[in-house]
Amino acid sequence: MSTKSISYQGRISPLQPALFFAAFAVFLIASTALAQQTNPLASDPRAARAGGVIFRGQCATCHGADAKGISSIEAPDLTLMWTQPGMTENRVFTRIQAGIPGSIMPPHDFPDTEIWMLVSYLRSVAVTGSTREFTGDSENGGRLFTAHCIECHRAGISGGSLGPNLERITQRRSQAALRSSVREPSSSIGRGYKPIILSTSSTPGVSGIIKGEDAFSIQILDSSQRLRGFAKSELLSSDRDIDSLMPAFLEGQLGDSQLDDILSYLHQQR
Repeated sequence: MSTKSISYQGRISPLQPALFFAAFAVFLIASTALAQQTNPLASDPRAARAGGVIFRGQCATCHGADAKGISSIEAPDLTLMWTQPGMTENRVFTRIQAGIPGSIMPPHDFPDTEIWMLVSYLRSVAVTGSTREFTGDSENGGRLFTAHCIECHRAGISGGSLGPNLERITQRRSQAALRSSVREPSSSIGRGYKPIILSTSSTPGVSGIIKGEDAFSIQILDSSQRLRGFAKSELLSSDRDIDSLMPAFLEGQLGDSQLDDILSYLHQQR
């Protein structure tokens, strides 16, 4: 009988072991991914790059190409996600897979490996916060915070709402960035705190920050921290090209050592 006519029935083809082990490896990786509490792809730098491609194709419509969110549809800034208490890679995996009931975040049927790639990408763009040691006097910083900041900011449950809540700010921003935001607040104004001055025939020159807007109306938190709504048809003017409502604290008003004290106080509020 010619060698070409030999039947492999009941025998193992030379290709079958390779195919078997390849299939088993895929199954093992998928099973491991399901069981892992941490990302099984965390040590692979290619995972974050691949996750970025998936994110821009599937998630950027709501969360922005930079993952910092789109305020008009209330999609959160995902670069800050890891600063939330108790946030883990497994929890992020579950949020992507199952969605968030009652929100615009739907469930996704991506393969597990692709979800872990997304987790890797979100880890790679996460803010890292302050890494330098805080050397100021936190007790004095608390007094300075009450004197200079609490009218517009809060660090916990008390304080104003005209500026961001600073409770975990040192987990989200470096000391250099925090210093810059105090000395030059208009250089970087966060989403959700964009300033505006509106005028109508009955209420001229109302300043505040934009909290919501659609084609017909705009809602602002005014400088007295009252939430107000205006019909756009009633506006006489709308000036958005203005500086931050936060005043610039120059060194003559707030010394570097005093600023160190405030940052040390805020670092304790985590």
